[in-house]
Amino acid sequence: IGVTYGNSQSFTISPNTGYHIDSVVVDGVNEGLLTNRNFNAVIANHAIAAFFSIDVFTITAGASAGGSITPSGAVSVNYGDSLSFAISPNTGYHIDSVVVDGVNEGALASRDFNGVTADHAIDAFFSIDVFTVTSGASAGGSITPSAAGSVNYGDTLSFAISPNTGYHIDSVVVEGVNE
Repeated sequence: IGVTYGNSQSFTISPNTGYHIDSVVVDGVNEGLLTNRNFNAVIANHAIAAFFSIDVFTITAGASAGGSITPSGAVSVNYGDSLSFAISPNTGYHIDSVVVDGVNEGALASRDFNGVTADHAIDAFFSIDVFTVTSGASAGGSITPSAAGSVNYGDTLSFAISPNTGYHIDSVVVEGVNE
C-alpha cells in the first residue's frame, strides 16, 4: 500500500472464522495480538505482517470401570475437523450409556463429533452382565436356593441338593444336560 509522505495509514487485523490472531509483526518486531495498527505521519517504508492460527478445541473422553473409550483423555481437535470415538465393553460387561455434554445418548458403540466448533465432553458408562439362574426340585427333596436368583458375570452360585428321608438323588439336570 502506498502512503503519501506525512500521511497516516491504519490496518485492521481480522481472523477468519475458526482462526485467531497469533501475532502481528511490524518492521520485524512482534507486537503481539493486535486488532488494529496505525502508522501516523509516515516518513519511511514499513512492513506489517499478520499471522493467524487455527482454533483448537478439546474433547474430554472418559470411561467407567468395565470398558474403554478410544481415544481417551483430553483430545485436541482443530476447528471444523471431525473426530470419532469407539466405545467397547470388557468381557462380561455391556454399554450402559454414553453421556455427551451432559446428555444421555443411550448405549452407543461409537460417537462422531463432526465439524467441531466448541469444546465437548463424552463419558461412557458400563454395567456388569447379570444372569438369572432358576432352580427347582421334584417331590422328595429340595434344592437351596430354590427360587430364581441373579448372578453377576464371573461370580459363583452354589446349590445344596438334599433328598427327603426315604429318597435319594436320582439326577441333577443343568441346562438340559443330566449330570
